[in-house]
Amino acid sequence: MADLVKFLCLALFCSLILGGECEDCSSQKLHLVQSKTGKLVEDKPEWRVTITNTCTCCQLAIQLSCNGFQTVEDIDPSMLGPSGTVCYLNSGNIIAGHQRFSFTYAWDTPFPFKPIFSQVFCP
Repeated sequence: MADLVKFLCLALFCSLILGGECEDCSSQKLHLVQSKTGKLVEDKPEWRVTITNTCTCCQLAIQLSCNGFQTVEDIDPSMLGPSGTVCYLNSGNIIAGHQRFSFTYAWDTPFPFKPIFSQVFCP
């Protein structure tokens, strides 16, 4: 029930901000950047992944390619939920237009995450 209320509130927020207009959005409008945090976890560098929704529309059900992803740091599955060769971002919840979403993991090298799917919500 709380998730439904959260979804409806975000939908209303997006509607007010956008005024019912929506540009062409897709998973290609999700900009992904990785950088070292400076922290070591089990002698492996920690990486911060920041995904920015660069369009004005809300996006949800975001999937990243993550085949072979490994980490020695626990990740909250609501932040990044692996399922086979894809990972679900933010439990599939909305990332509003021009908002950022971040998570961290620890491994020797950065993993080549790539946005492969999202649904656009344009009120």
